[in-house]
Amino acid sequence: MTGSAETFQFQAETKQLLDIVIHSLYSQKEIFLRELISNASDALDRVRLEGLTDADLLGGDEALEIRLETDPEARTFTISDNGIGMTRAEVAEHIGTIAKSGTRELVERLQSIAGGDAAQLIGQFGVGFYSVFMVADRVTLVTRRAGEENATRWSSTGDGTYELADDNRFSRGTTITLHLKPADPEHGLADFIDPMVFQGLVKRYSDFVGYPIKAAVPAPDAKVDAAPEERVLNSMQPIWTRPAADVTDEEFTEFYRHVARDWGEPLDRLALRAEGRLEYQALLFVPAHAPFDLYFRDQQFGLQLYVRRVLIMDRCQNLLPPYLRFVKGIVDAADLPLNVSREMIQQDRHIGQMQSWLSRKVLDHLKQLLESDREKFRTLWGEFGPVLKEGVAGEGDVRDRLLPLLLFQSSHNPSALTTLDEYVARMKPEQTEIYYLTGESRAVVEHSPHLEAFQSKGYEVLYLVDPVDELVAERVQEFSGKPVKSVGKGTVELGSEDERKQAEADLSEQRKRYGSLLEFLQTTLADEIKEARLSSRLTTSPVCLVGADGDLSPALERMLRRSQGADAVTQQKRILEVNPKHPIAAKLQERFEANQDDSVLVDYAQLLLGYALLAEGSELPDPARFNRAIGDLMVKGL
Repeated sequence: MTGSAETFQFQAETKQLLDIVIHSLYSQKEIFLRELISNASDALDRVRLEGLTDADLLGGDEALEIRLETDPEARTFTISDNGIGMTRAEVAEHIGTIAKSGTRELVERLQSIAGGDAAQLIGQFGVGFYSVFMVADRVTLVTRRAGEENATRWSSTGDGTYELADDNRFSRGTTITLHLKPADPEHGLADFIDPMVFQGLVKRYSDFVGYPIKAAVPAPDAKVDAAPEERVLNSMQPIWTRPAADVTDEEFTEFYRHVARDWGEPLDRLALRAEGRLEYQALLFVPAHAPFDLYFRDQQFGLQLYVRRVLIMDRCQNLLPPYLRFVKGIVDAADLPLNVSREMIQQDRHIGQMQSWLSRKVLDHLKQLLESDREKFRTLWGEFGPVLKEGVAGEGDVRDRLLPLLLFQSSHNPSALTTLDEYVARMKPEQTEIYYLTGESRAVVEHSPHLEAFQSKGYEVLYLVDPVDELVAERVQEFSGKPVKSVGKGTVELGSEDERKQAEADLSEQRKRYGSLLEFLQTTLADEIKEARLSSRLTTSPVCLVGADGDLSPALERMLRRSQGADAVTQQKRILEVNPKHPIAAKLQERFEANQDDSVLVDYAQLLLGYALLAEGSELPDPARFNRAIGDLMVKGL
């Protein structure tokens, strides 16, 4: 028997919130079903726990479940549970007032947010019940508290008022009936009567709720006119809660395909559990291949975030840093501050703690993989190495964890990659620095004249040929106590202390011979170079161009000019180094001493500059002039 209804006004802030929910443009109106199922699951949890100490509370109804029912003719959608239920006072308190603290602040935040962001915030703050008014014109809730005799009916059209009345419900639990608005796919309002629609929503958001979600729906392979049959719509078996030994590789692969939207198999996986003030589990995967949009500026990445097995965010970008954006998987937290009674900053703090812990665990796992399965790590590096290198720009602790994982090409072995630790272990006894050279490809770098002195001494040089390596070179000043130095910048001092002293004495003697020629080259090429000097790094090439410490490398300068425009990046002047032991230097000096006004000397100066640019893979500033000078000299020589 149903009693007479009383009409009440919503709390002032609640009325404002309802108005925002109903009339704002939301991108995810489907969120209502997730919230209703979550509330039902909470009610089942409570009755199960209270039933442990009071067996009479269950009253023989121990099969805890959630049911979905639809009536296409009446356009109603009903969700029922046999959970703890509510008393009349609890209905008035919880449904009529939301939460006593934080409501005003929430309303103010919602008023300043539009579209999908507002919808997401609704879900985060636990006021999702009111999202039913995005899809329904009228909502009726009938509930009976376990152990109580009386039931209560609550109903509202979302107009700022609600009705309360007694009801004749004979069993514990709650039933919510939504009188749905007409479907309007153009504005994001799906036809939630359609079994395919609500089954898909259950699968997406609530597949791992720990209680069966039942509905009468057609079998997957049923004929069009076949009668519906009762089925459980959710799996209830999140594999991350099961012991890894009990999960088959096929189950892991299938789950990976589900969360990663990838039809392939994962390269590697990692199961994690954090315990303490914030408890959560994670199941993470490394794909075997990089997605096509990995380097897109607007790429959507992130892990799926669950709270107590309910999907909260499909792509939570804050759970892992960008340099780990290739990692796929889920995080399931036992609890997060997702209600209106808490400030948003608390959620941010917890998410930040989770990111720090997860990223540390992933890097530890990658280090173990590097040490235990070099081939698999090499495969991972081939797909995601440049992304990992982006993390070098981070804080010191992150950089220190990442550096041992980085792989580089080097002069040591053309077919193998090396770590920095392996490089240090191979260093010559007298070698004090880690040497590298940046460039656009190995083919360009390994033929660079900058390497000649290092090759003659048997010093290994790292080849940094990825575009992101320029960032690595800029950020990494030392490793394992060894300074990191570019062989294309500054001066070169190699060998033992005695060898260095002898090399400097030899150069000092050569400067006396070539001093006037160097001044001529510097004057003639003043628009292109900042200095001409003798080289200690060249053994076979006549000249090369080097930068000062702190200058952009030629490869980085070219990259910036291509990306930002030639006019946006000022071309740097560099130092022209001349090999005093090369026959060209000797012949040029002889010609200069014979006639300093010889016009051909200017052509020779330009040819030397062009030679140096081509040797390092740079473009000639005036290719036509270079070709004419070559042609003229060939004619004179023939």
